[in-house]
Amino acid sequence: MTTTEHSPLHDPQNDHGQWVPRLDMAIELARESLAEQQAANIYDDRAMLRAAATLEIRLRQLLAALDAEAGR
Repeated sequence: MTTTEHSPLHDPQNDHGQWVPRLDMAIELARESLAEQQAANIYDDRAMLRAAATLEIRLRQLLAALDAEAGR
């Protein structure tokens, strides 16, 4: 059995103070990232990892922008 140190993609304890884009910018960035990642090769582990990380970041930015817009 192989043990690997776990490092989460997002750690709320340490990932505070991140930049929150305006909602219109967050939507545009999300659309651009989605368009870029849709061509990723599903059989390429690195491409899938890159796509997942990129889209996770854009989703977090989009939700943060929506929360900011709603005053949450």
